[in-house]
Amino acid sequence: MSRTEAPPLPEPLRVPVADSHTHLDMQDATVEEGLARAAAVNVTTVVQVGCDVAGSRWAAETAAAHPNVHAAVALHPNEAPRIVHGDPDGWSRQGAREGGGQAALHEALAEIDALAALDHVRGVGETGLDHFRTGPEGMAAQEESFRAHIEIAKRHGKALVIHDREAHADVLRILADAGAPERTVFHCYSGDADMARICADAGYFMSFAGNVTFKNAQPLRDALAVAPTELVLVETDAPFLTPAPYRGRPNAPYLVPVTLRAMAVVKGLDEDTLASAVFDNTARAFDY
Repeated sequence: MSRTEAPPLPEPLRVPVADSHTHLDMQDATVEEGLARAAAVNVTTVVQVGCDVAGSRWAAETAAAHPNVHAAVALHPNEAPRIVHGDPDGWSRQGAREGGGQAALHEALAEIDALAALDHVRGVGETGLDHFRTGPEGMAAQEESFRAHIEIAKRHGKALVIHDREAHADVLRILADAGAPERTVFHCYSGDADMARICADAGYFMSFAGNVTFKNAQPLRDALAVAPTELVLVETDAPFLTPAPYRGRPNAPYLVPVTLRAMAVVKGLDEDTLASAVFDNTARAFDY
């Protein structure tokens, strides 16, 4: 079996569900092919997420062209330090580039702000903190960008979509300090059960991806077990985080049923009940 070969279509869900976080622009299929495959297994809605200015523009255009696609726009946490400091060594794997300083960051944030005002843009994200890829020299730019995105989300009444990688305490601190928007989504939730309780108390949505199916992901399953069903979402983060048994192969929205079925087992719910809840939760989180 080739690692590059797309996994087969799973058995369709009986109840429609939404993929709360995907990157159609990074997948091999066309948008139309990706949406058709997803619809074939009853994944009827997707949230297309931008990670930089160009990707956010593309997300907004794609959502405008497809009624079952909603857009989220942002500078990814690792994009902010790249804009400010540049990337002379190519650490970001996006090619070397020159830094533009604070002025360039403010210009990029202004563009995200303008996109966030559009009606078919339902979220501001993925934003947040990433202590895995960005060293100490990039932290200030990350935090400034995160705080700006929180403000943009609140001003436009949009959901905030958070990328939190090895930065749980700092993300929670900044949300508490800045005041979280009314609807906040932890994309690819990566905290433990204790953090899930904190998120639940704050009313934050927790979106689970294919990594909840990985053998070594018991802490994630423990978190899912205690997360209130009304705050749980499902996502692919495609083309990344393909669920077991297809780990390492390309991910796409049509694989949501594989993750959702694994989640239903953890929650002790039948898949129709969980799918129905997740569908409603996603519409509530992104206000569509």
